[in-house]
Amino acid sequence: MKIKNIIQESISVKQKVLENETIINTIQQVTDEIVACFEKDGQLLFCGNGGSAADAQHLAAEFSGRFYFDRDPLNSEALHVNTSYLTAVGNDYSYQEVYARIIKAKGRTGDILVGISTSGNSGNVVKALAQAKKQGMITVGLTGETGGEMKALCDFIIPIPSTDTPRIQECHITVGHIICELVEEALFTKGK
Repeated sequence: MKIKNIIQESISVKQKVLENETIINTIQQVTDEIVACFEKDGQLLFCGNGGSAADAQHLAAEFSGRFYFDRDPLNSEALHVNTSYLTAVGNDYSYQEVYARIIKAKGRTGDILVGISTSGNSGNVVKALAQAKKQGMITVGLTGETGGEMKALCDFIIPIPSTDTPRIQECHITVGHIICELVEEALFTKGK
């Protein structure tokens, strides 16, 4: 049955992530970097296109709103949410510049940019990561099996071991939720 096959494919990709110690260790390192960033009053920014933009917005909301329990908000934002900005820069410059330009305005040394692209080759995400690195930001990539062009621009890359876009996106949300849960626990349950 097709439904069961799709569910099994999703489980199989997650099983590969579970068994990959490099990915598990990178998730922990990214968590530690985000905790340190927030402890220094930094910000966590996300960018992506299409479904990855939706994932960026979803994850930013988990940090800035709440996840498992009530706590202070964390400074986190998806960079595509200002549609007037996005359409103006896309029209006046190019769509490839939309994230790099806002990173130039908002990004500070020690802030973190998470670029999300299943192929690792989304031009505007690649340019954003390059700009973030120029500004001394920490760069994180959530991508697919190869890492694409993003791989060379990321301090931390989390390449989901698949080439199937929906399965990669499902794992991106799983990884994002894990990181958010661990960050929330680290920042708000110390001393308890």
